[in-house]
Amino acid sequence: MSTAVQESEDVIIPNGVEYTERKIGELNDYIIPQEPGNSNEENMIKNVYESEHDLDDEREDLKTETIESKLKKLEIDGDTEKRIRLKNYENEKDMPEIMRLITKDLSEPYSIYTYRYFIHNWPNLCFLAFDEDKCIGAIVCKLDWHKKIVHRGYIAMLAVDEDYRRRKIGSRLVIRAIQAMVLKGADEIVLETEVTNKSALNLYENLGFVRDKRLFRYYLNGIDALRLKLWIR
Repeated sequence: MSTAVQESEDVIIPNGVEYTERKIGELNDYIIPQEPGNSNEENMIKNVYESEHDLDDEREDLKTETIESKLKKLEIDGDTEKRIRLKNYENEKDMPEIMRLITKDLSEPYSIYTYRYFIHNWPNLCFLAFDEDKCIGAIVCKLDWHKKIVHRGYIAMLAVDEDYRRRKIGSRLVIRAIQAMVLKGADEIVLETEVTNKSALNLYENLGFVRDKRLFRYYLNGIDALRLKLWIR
């Protein structure tokens, strides 16, 4: 599976009712007993204040469960194959293996300059998976400022050798990349993938990514893309 490197703006896919709206609706019938000496108005203000703070705590718990607990669980599950090891990109000698894996999966070719743009500028956000001495997977990412206000991580490329798929190697590579970007202060992480790539969509959505936008005729073959996003902060 692979993801494309372009970034663009297009039609937003609604994500449904926000968590806060649901919870605020549930709070309408919630009554806390009035404290002696306080007016009804004072108690109402106090109740709303406490409810909002309880809601903030629930949102933080939900975020933690989505990003940290789920990643930890998947990381443990992925460790069942002890012989598969992940390592950082080291130097130019790793480039041919990365290109071999990703080119085999791509719906459109990348030039050597595209690979070098990402890997030379963000070498510590490129990871490879090995089975002994055989390179079987790679992920290439970047971390930059988006519109000067959001520190945005971007998964540009992901590929796993066909013989090693359905063994959570892709998930392990994505988890490693997410952890690296979070440590460097990422506010969010995005990527694009073909709307028809069900395996890639399942992989990312299982890790907490949500469908953010549909990009029409995004690829050279005319297929639409979905932009997926993971909110960190």
